[in-house]
Amino acid sequence: MITGMSDPFTPAIGIIGGSGLYDFDGFEGCREIEVITPYGTPSDKIVSGTFAGRRVYFLPRHAKGHRILPTELNHRANIWAMRSLNVRWIIAVTAVGSLKEEYKPRDVLLPDQFYDRTSRREHHTFFGRGLVAHVAFADPISAGLRNLLAQEARAAGATVHNGGTYVNMDGPAFSTRAESNANRQLGFDVIGMTNLPEAKLAREAEISLATLAMITDYDCWKTDEAHVTADAVMAHVSANAAMAKAIIAKVIPRIPLEPKWPEHRALDGAIMTDRKLWPEKIVQSLKPLLQRFI
Repeated sequence: MITGMSDPFTPAIGIIGGSGLYDFDGFEGCREIEVITPYGTPSDKIVSGTFAGRRVYFLPRHAKGHRILPTELNHRANIWAMRSLNVRWIIAVTAVGSLKEEYKPRDVLLPDQFYDRTSRREHHTFFGRGLVAHVAFADPISAGLRNLLAQEARAAGATVHNGGTYVNMDGPAFSTRAESNANRQLGFDVIGMTNLPEAKLAREAEISLATLAMITDYDCWKTDEAHVTADAVMAHVSANAAMAKAIIAKVIPRIPLEPKWPEHRALDGAIMTDRKLWPEKIVQSLKPLLQRFI
């Protein structure tokens, strides 16, 4: 079990697997590790290994076998665990519903914006309890990582939409038709239940995150299609998972060796509380995030 920084001198890459992506092939020196966090237990054990010469950590978001609801996810534990392992880039894979005719099942959308319709926002920050920070979040996705994903997704033969807005609902039920049509009227592109909290927490943890949103269905607005069901979603999940693995395998060697993108200094100017007033207990719990400030 690991409780803090592991191999702090080697910036690592994290992969968070979504529906249908419960493992990642090709790791060398593969082992499972259990990370203890101040926020409880991550979704599952983290798989550590090297891929194309890079240190990579893989975490299945819903646990192997898909056992955790979206509203049960411990996002803080997941992202804290990644940052404690010196992960500085995260590729998040997620299943989404399409809100536009031209975005078809099995297409890949790489969101560059989010709209928050979640209800547990107090769980989507590491700060509070005497230490206040407000990170900039106007551009919530790492453009550098998103563009690498776009290039390799096209090279892999995927139909790619580079940019778009992901609206994050709570779930676990799918949308009503009224909700689906309202989201369309607001101009949103895809809908999902998991990714925005990850993006918020990754930004606070100074991790560059980009999302592979794998389209599985048309939500329920498209009345000439069968409305979305778990069975309908799973019919596309296997193909999407295979495509996601192919894309990620090509992107990993292209990620820079040094964390020098804007997201890697997201806390510069973000912390409002005077350093003299930082509660020591909070500082210790956030040590992987605050290491360069203490």
